[in-house]
Amino acid sequence: MAITIYLGGKDGFESTTVALAGVSEVRNVVAEPEAVAAALVEADAVLDASMKVRITDAMVNAAPKLRIISTATTGSDHIERGALASRGIPVHTLKEDPHVLRNITPAAELSWTLVMACARKLIAAVKHVNQGAWTRELFPGLMINGRSLGLIGCGRIGGWMSRYAQAFGMRVQAYDPYQASFPEGVEPVSLQQVMATSDVISVHVHLSDETRGLLSRALFETVKPGAIFINTSRGAIADEAALLDGLVSGRIGAAGLDVLEGEPDTRGHPLVRYAQEHDNLLITPHCGGFSPDAVRLVCRHAAGKIAAALSTQGPPSV
Repeated sequence: MAITIYLGGKDGFESTTVALAGVSEVRNVVAEPEAVAAALVEADAVLDASMKVRITDAMVNAAPKLRIISTATTGSDHIERGALASRGIPVHTLKEDPHVLRNITPAAELSWTLVMACARKLIAAVKHVNQGAWTRELFPGLMINGRSLGLIGCGRIGGWMSRYAQAFGMRVQAYDPYQASFPEGVEPVSLQQVMATSDVISVHVHLSDETRGLLSRALFETVKPGAIFINTSRGAIADEAALLDGLVSGRIGAAGLDVLEGEPDTRGHPLVRYAQEHDNLLITPHCGGFSPDAVRLVCRHAAGKIAAALSTQGPPSV
């Protein structure tokens, strides 16, 4: 029987095992480079619901049976493509499946949670009370009703964000050159206008050669004083040094991040060091899309692609 290695949490492993019953043995492999490299030697397929390990050309070259990689994620920039392309091994991601993703909302829900936590200084206020104090004047909240949300990317997650924002009484503007039409109530504008005029800026684009470094230092220097910045997409989309400088200077009032460049190894990361000493930067560990309900659903779907491939493909050429 074929062997599929699974990288991710328990819920996804269980649904993957059920989906591939009778087609492939599923092995739950710890998401560490050495373990993944060793497991790939025998693998026919990979289902990656983790994104914690970079799958390199060297790993692929040492995996003679490998036929397919299917990710239960939209992003796949952690997978090198050279050896896969030369052997004709496909990489499938959830970007292929808008019908599946349409009503999967955890990433949008975390993005909105970060907006509200920043606007209400939530972490600092909770910490204050836990330390035995009770001085509300230290935590003036930003009333977001009547304010402007600027979206960078107005696809699936950006669309949900626009709905949440309008429910809270916000005006919504968005930059997305690939959208033929925008949700009701969303004004299409330039990237420069989003950055310069929004009270809250929220990033929802995939990382690519085009979007890497999209939010430059020059753009950060135009941000409306006191604006809130949210990024739950990828750290490399924004100039993180410029973001940090904006927080230090006070031009950026607060930021909520679910992603950092170089994750998951964030030891010594300047933004993490800043967050350890300042309450206006909230960082979560790329957990926006992580919900057991959603994980089970997307892993079943990703496993279906593996089942189809293993049922129809012969062994790849090496």
